[in-house]
Amino acid sequence: LNDSGSSNCRNCNRRYFAPPQVSLNTLEIVLLIACSRATYKPLVYQQEAMSDGSVNVESRTSSQDKRWTIMAALLGTNTAILLFQGIEQENNYSKLREYALTVIAAAIPFQGIYFLIYTFLLENDGKLSDDMMSRLNLASALCQVIAYVSIGGIIALWYRMSSMVGIVFTLSSIIAMILVRYSMKQQT
Repeated sequence: LNDSGSSNCRNCNRRYFAPPQVSLNTLEIVLLIACSRATYKPLVYQQEAMSDGSVNVESRTSSQDKRWTIMAALLGTNTAILLFQGIEQENNYSKLREYALTVIAAAIPFQGIYFLIYTFLLENDGKLSDDMMSRLNLASALCQVIAYVSIGGIIALWYRMSSMVGIVFTLSSIIAMILVRYSMKQQT
């Protein structure tokens, strides 16, 4: 760095200014990454090198993977709501919040079981009997339904905050679910 707080990138000779809260080493690393001439290979090319037995969620595009993503988002949302609303519940008790948090908490174990079943199915693809696949798919579907019930707890929390917010959230959730189901419906 010179007296004005600026310097030049070693790779492309661009001038940059180091913010006071960032060390020069961190800034140099960021610039090295940004200015490097490294070639980027998308995930599509990396799939060829993967073995069939590997479990890589990002490389698959089935509808089951879309469900996995939705369940992961729902699990994160439920966990965050339990944490923050649980703290608020200790400070300002509400019977409605208590019921809503109970519904959300009851759904979390089923979300975890869904991920275990999903991973087990990926690891044992083609090795399981039809009966076992049928039972696991049924258990997976039940876990998803119970997990989606937690949205009812979230709606109750929004109603507690404001009836207007609760009504709008409920209507927009229903419309969004219908839209998603309609757009994912395959032509027969």
